[in-house]
Amino acid sequence: MIPIAIIGAGITGLACAQRLKEAGLKSVIFDKGRGIGGRVATRRIDGMQFDHGAQYINAHGRAFSAVLERFVASGSAATWRAANELIGIVGSPGMSSLAKALSVDLDIRQNALVGSIMDAGNKWLFTVNGSEQTATQVVVTVPAPQVPALLGLEHPLVAKLKPVSFAPCLTLMAAVRVPAGRIVWDDENALLSWVAQDSSKPNRSASDASTWVAHAGAKLSKQNLEKTPAELVDLMLPMLCDRLGVGLDQVSYASVHRWLYARVTAPLGLPFLQHENSDLYLAGDWCIGSGVEAAWTSGTALANEIIFSN
Repeated sequence: MIPIAIIGAGITGLACAQRLKEAGLKSVIFDKGRGIGGRVATRRIDGMQFDHGAQYINAHGRAFSAVLERFVASGSAATWRAANELIGIVGSPGMSSLAKALSVDLDIRQNALVGSIMDAGNKWLFTVNGSEQTATQVVVTVPAPQVPALLGLEHPLVAKLKPVSFAPCLTLMAAVRVPAGRIVWDDENALLSWVAQDSSKPNRSASDASTWVAHAGAKLSKQNLEKTPAELVDLMLPMLCDRLGVGLDQVSYASVHRWLYARVTAPLGLPFLQHENSDLYLAGDWCIGSGVEAAWTSGTALANEIIFSN
């Protein structure tokens, strides 16, 4: 039997597992994807790379600041500046490096699709790729809208998630053959709310000299979420080219990624949820806010609760 099963290898799941490990408690992380870190992600294509999820991190709390300082000291992160202005901390050589640093010495099972989680008295039953597993404690760290598929629509915890809401985001990744005068445009009211030269971040490869990431604004993302990838490129690429002052013929690569749960617009207001003092827990950035620090804080707070209860 698994002592503590953690569903989801995003920042919340990784932070929870690391804190448990520090206290001598063993956990196993299951994630349906091929990568870890959730939105702290780096896409690598044909020798290029794009941080197509979280663009950078800034810490507000002392505990998370200490984590980022350790990552910078170890070379897993670096400080990103534009025109001598601090933007934030980024992974080195990609944002996914932050997740990798947080995953050291953890037991992570990837390509592991978890099915329904059921209470079996003194243990929990669930399936992984169709095979039954059992655990003493279960931590679910997936986005709130994905929880009902694991627990069932009638589960008491699902009703508590109704206040939580998310906004999607469409992310354009593009490579152009000419440099631009600016590195970052940030305007939440614009059609493209974030445009940045990804290759301007520290410790990027010289081959990435013209890679760009653009996030569609909330309205544009929501209105066009169902379009095909090709249609989304046709929609967003001219906007990026106009912003950069380049022609479409100067673009050598372009693709779009959909983030369905990119930003928490209405958080729960608690660091985590626990089912009737049982050993089933829910956690995620959606519990307390939006972003990497919120995800880490939720996972760490839940781990501390488990440590105390054990």
